[in-house]
Amino acid sequence: MPNKNGRQMMQREACGRPAVLVVEDEILFRWTTVSVIDETGFSAVEAGSAVEAISILETRSDVWAVVTDVQMPGSIDGLKLAHLISIRWPKVKIIVTSGQVRLRDDDMPAGGRYLHKPYDPSHLIGILEEWVANE
Repeated sequence: MPNKNGRQMMQREACGRPAVLVVEDEILFRWTTVSVIDETGFSAVEAGSAVEAISILETRSDVWAVVTDVQMPGSIDGLKLAHLISIRWPKVKIIVTSGQVRLRDDDMPAGGRYLHKPYDPSHLIGILEEWVANE
């Protein structure tokens, strides 16, 4: 029998809503972002590191967008993760966030968006809804 997280993952995959992977090592910020995403018609999946995010992307075909922080532990930061995703999963949309680093458009992978922390959650949801409307 799957554990609670396994049941939640199966339920989310079965619900048919666009899945958004939130990659954030600060757990309170991650939980808040996941909650906002879940409340607005998307299905949130969470990871605490780039390595965990890659593992999720390798096993789930329903991840449509990724929201990643730049500063994370390990050898792969959020910006490197964003570029890797754009190469390995080119259809996945990418939003990069940071409270410490200001990114320019040319720092981002093609089509990626940047949000400076702290950002208004409505800006994040607005980007996701814009992408859905344009598909």
